[in-house]
Amino acid sequence: MAEQHRKRTLDSGWLAARSTEVQFTGTQLTTTHPPTGPTSPWMEALVPATVLATLVKNKVVPDPFYGLQNEHIIDIADSGRDYYTFWFFTTFNCKLSNNEHCDLNFRGINYSADVYLNGHQIVLPKGMFRRHSIHVTDILHADGTNLLAVLVHPPDHPGRIPPKGGQGGDHEIGKDVATQYVEGWDWMAPIRDRNTGIWDEVSISVTGPVKIIDPHLVSTFSDDYKKAYLHTTIELQNRSSWTAECSLSVQVTIEPEDSIFLVEHLQSQNLSIPANTRVQYTFPELIFSKPYLWWPNGMGKQSLYDVVINIDVKGFGESDSWSHHFGFRKIESHIDEATGGRLFKVNGEPIFIRGGNWILSDGLLRLSKKRYSSDIKFHADMNFNMIRCWGGGLAERPEFYHYCDYYGLLVWQEFWITGDVDGRGDPVSNPDGPLDHDLFLFCARDTVKLLRNHPSLALWVGGNEQIPPADINAALKYDLRLHPYFESKDESSKPVGDLSPTPSDPSQYLDGTRIYIQGSMWDGFADGMGNFTDGPYEIQNPEDFFKDDYYKYGFNPEVGSVGIPVAATIRATMPPEGWKIPLFKKLPNGYVEEVPNAIWEYHKYIPYSKPNKVHDQIQLYGDAKDLDDFCLKAQLVNYIQYRALLEGWTSRMWSKYTGVLIWKTQNPWTGLRGQFYDHLLDQTAGFYGCRCAAEPIHVQLNLATYLIEVVNTTSKELSNVAIETSVWDLEGTRPYYSLNENLSFLPKKVAPIIEMKYPKSKDPKPVYFLLLKLYNMSDKSVISRNFYWLHLSGGDYKLLEPYREKKIPLKITSKVSIEESVYNIQMHVTNSSERPESRSSTVRPSDGFCGTQSLETPHCSVGKEQETVLFKEIHGCFSGKSDGLKVTEIKGSDAGVAFFLQISVHTSKKNSKEGEDTRILPVHYSDNYFSLVPGETMPINISFEAPQGVTPQVLLHGWNYNGGELIYEVV
Repeated sequence: MAEQHRKRTLDSGWLAARSTEVQFTGTQLTTTHPPTGPTSPWMEALVPATVLATLVKNKVVPDPFYGLQNEHIIDIADSGRDYYTFWFFTTFNCKLSNNEHCDLNFRGINYSADVYLNGHQIVLPKGMFRRHSIHVTDILHADGTNLLAVLVHPPDHPGRIPPKGGQGGDHEIGKDVATQYVEGWDWMAPIRDRNTGIWDEVSISVTGPVKIIDPHLVSTFSDDYKKAYLHTTIELQNRSSWTAECSLSVQVTIEPEDSIFLVEHLQSQNLSIPANTRVQYTFPELIFSKPYLWWPNGMGKQSLYDVVINIDVKGFGESDSWSHHFGFRKIESHIDEATGGRLFKVNGEPIFIRGGNWILSDGLLRLSKKRYSSDIKFHADMNFNMIRCWGGGLAERPEFYHYCDYYGLLVWQEFWITGDVDGRGDPVSNPDGPLDHDLFLFCARDTVKLLRNHPSLALWVGGNEQIPPADINAALKYDLRLHPYFESKDESSKPVGDLSPTPSDPSQYLDGTRIYIQGSMWDGFADGMGNFTDGPYEIQNPEDFFKDDYYKYGFNPEVGSVGIPVAATIRATMPPEGWKIPLFKKLPNGYVEEVPNAIWEYHKYIPYSKPNKVHDQIQLYGDAKDLDDFCLKAQLVNYIQYRALLEGWTSRMWSKYTGVLIWKTQNPWTGLRGQFYDHLLDQTAGFYGCRCAAEPIHVQLNLATYLIEVVNTTSKELSNVAIETSVWDLEGTRPYYSLNENLSFLPKKVAPIIEMKYPKSKDPKPVYFLLLKLYNMSDKSVISRNFYWLHLSGGDYKLLEPYREKKIPLKITSKVSIEESVYNIQMHVTNSSERPESRSSTVRPSDGFCGTQSLETPHCSVGKEQETVLFKEIHGCFSGKSDGLKVTEIKGSDAGVAFFLQISVHTSKKNSKEGEDTRILPVHYSDNYFSLVPGETMPINISFEAPQGVTPQVLLHGWNYNGGELIYEVV
């Protein structure tokens, strides 16, 4: 993130009060009558956040995300805008020396504000997505103690929610430049205050006479990316009454290895800046030989340089300093002739896009670095490489982009236009978009300046399922035009990296490096012409994703499905009446209609059936008995559904598709649809289905043809590898086995290998398990592992119900290391049941652990000698400051697959009440919802931060372990 070195964030010590309950003026509040503490009408405030977040924090209103409590909070349409017009008050210390200047900065206020500082009023203009920087040097008190009060006004057109809800309510919010989801959507209840508040960072920054403003960093390349050029343009403001003689320097460093720093460049320039002027300065380009490149997730390392710009003023010293992480990379895209989809390239390499749509982290705008860190790491953990920031949400914050830079997530950033609210809704509304077009464009340009230095930012898009009004669209096309170097050229016309003569330095453009697409269904997305050709948004038959007639366009920007969380989340976010599972209503045509309870309906539940098209996928496993049973079976469906979606798309990589974005990865509240982790930050099984399907090198089963396929999305050829295929039945035997050796796979290709013929064999079992392993023949390390549960055509999974009674023995070897409050637990989970004779060689997992055997040996069981060797190998893996090695055994006398194991972390709390949530969240797992065949070992890495004073324990649940087993407790 961009940082000024003498900046202080004002994020604590705030008070808030409803404006109608405060009898003093802003001048009085910041001079003679400041509030003295959180006594009525004043309360402790959340800044940054919204008015509603502050009211929830102080229990003035109930939590709107719990049950139906949102219905008990008055909506701004009924209360009037004054009800959500609030004062925010704080104090800060700032004492200046001679020739120092201070700015008071607001990075985001919704929607307008009157600022009072020490009795002086400053009126801030409207607009949610604009920064405000107020020069307050002459207003500060000499003793350094300063009083600040901010009166925040809601959006001008908050709108009214129609009785039936709808996409964006009555669409009135579209007349303002603000978030549009706040009037409610088909995945979101209305936000009662429409996100009114000081919703982003507040800070003060101190500089000398000259201030650095909005540097722009751009990288170009030559010699096939072996040489890079850093272009830098900045604005400088001299606020003194005399000409400033300055020394301007830029330093570029990188940390290629831990604790090893390289200073790549240090360049200084002398210049004079006239009094009271603002000038633009472009540095001579810096040349880097063999630069460390920034790559998206799955393509390489996310190398980040640290760029520091300093300006020293003669007679003063350092006047200002600015720093930003920067990645050398080039992003290009064009419409692919073969598929009609937009094809992206990074550093000259094509990248198959697999990612998701993003609304925002929290519907009350309780945004934080910590939350963003978890959010973005989750996306990287799913092996995604792109996030689309949907136009009805936010222009995301620098903290969001910081973690996308760090984890390698490309970002598609939309401006604040949606088809439902801006000209295409029902009824048609706001055909000319927001009322103030100049304000919209000001906010757009300011957003570009805020975010443009992040390597993860890949493209700008005018709107969701709509293009901006003609004048706005034309202005954005011009403002965001590409510098000639970044224009996509015909592949044969010029080698990548050949720098064409340019009319100006690329850093002098507003952006100039990223393409602007006018709308999410235009120019290589969906049908490319703006027709409603994204979706669908409901449960699908898994095999349909692989069929020729499924989705005919090259890049789908939105395709969504189900997303019920685990039962613990339902209990934590709803009262007991919300724990009732849907009624399954049998229709005359044999299909089932799910009828959810009122709370699930309010939380936008998507059913697991689609009458006339998709039979109920939960009932394939038998009738759900209660909430726990329903949610467990829903996780089975979640896993299959999303793995099939991504595998189906990837099966047609380059031949039919160039990418897909799933609608959506999470919800900004406790919604019950389209999510891979819930609002409490617990993953669904769909998370791990995606993680499996989107790995860079992947072995998979085509569910339409039953061909085994290998996907290689990397730029390297894969050679001397083998595929092991084994089928396991419910009796614990292995009726089918095949081994294909000495295989090679070209880069960026999908290769069908051989048909999995078990269903065509004599007397195939109606329900069976399939394990695919792709491994290196040289050292037996596993490259990709994929486990399926399958039924014969026309069948179901009901035979799995009695399989739950089987007791499969497990052995768990664990080691924990603790750094302050952060725990890292390494586990090896072994199915220790007997297994049949095997022709396979010992295959070793390669999940970042030492080479621990999977124990796939010709022996019928794991012998004591092997156990000793395995124990020593695992013990050798663990190092550092850590607890002792611990072995836990779960007894069982049956042989077979240990099915659908789920690990969770909890507080060690006895006698917890029903519905009480003991989970520690978030937790990052290297894998979860996994299954083990007899004799197989899975390495699992777990990392989390535990609250102070809490003793964590690790529990294991599974199809065969319904009650939960304690497998580790930190002593």
